[in-house]
Amino acid sequence: MPTMPGAEPYRRSGDGVGVLLCHGFTGTPRALRPWAEHLAEAGLAVDVPLLPGHGTSWQEMAKTTSTQWVEAVESALLRMHGICHTVFVMGLSMGGCLALRMAELHPDKVRGVVVVNPSLALENRLLLVARLLAPLVPTTAAVGEDVKKPGAGEGSYERVPTAAAATLPRLWRATKRDLPAVTAPVLAYRSPQDHVVGPQSLRILTSRAVNAPLRVHSLDNSYHVATLDHDASTIFDGSLAFVREHSRSGEGTKR
Repeated sequence: MPTMPGAEPYRRSGDGVGVLLCHGFTGTPRALRPWAEHLAEAGLAVDVPLLPGHGTSWQEMAKTTSTQWVEAVESALLRMHGICHTVFVMGLSMGGCLALRMAELHPDKVRGVVVVNPSLALENRLLLVARLLAPLVPTTAAVGEDVKKPGAGEGSYERVPTAAAATLPRLWRATKRDLPAVTAPVLAYRSPQDHVVGPQSLRILTSRAVNAPLRVHSLDNSYHVATLDHDASTIFDGSLAFVREHSRSGEGTKR
């Protein structure tokens, strides 16, 4: 199916330091585009892939699983690692979970991780039986567009495919289990007023990522999709400073 306007992948070349950005569940690269452009303008190589089943229709997404989303991000990471000497992985919501998963699976290829309102925990107990419910209840209410700033939107689906959502617990369990394997530095942003991801996810990250240098910053004037909200500049500037701090003396970024 054709990609929805604004949902297209975004990619820019750079000078040796690269950033892979991962969008959230039912979302698209549109939610990360301003962030990606900010990093690209600083001279970084940037890649924001469109995950399988996203950016088209919920019917297409219903045919995909969290395993495919991990594989898509992993492929993008390996591609970027082939052209950049230093790679950072960043993500919003489920994209934050995928970013952490990359740091677990490829510790030699991920220099650092930045997550914004990462999703790491089961928020809706119905997901435990979603696989059984899918034939009877193919969709549920949307989880996207949680933005405080008027007029901002991420272009997510209006309905959530139950079959695809049923595969999320598998991703959460694996990521939670392997968080002690993360050794790269992690910068986490958390909105206290988040109507999609509750505080449990951050508690999991801070309690289990015991071998990673971890910093947490609050986004007090934003909801879940903080990359499009009032605190967006805080994320953009902070993540760029994080890259400069942890890359090879800031190599590949304009000063």
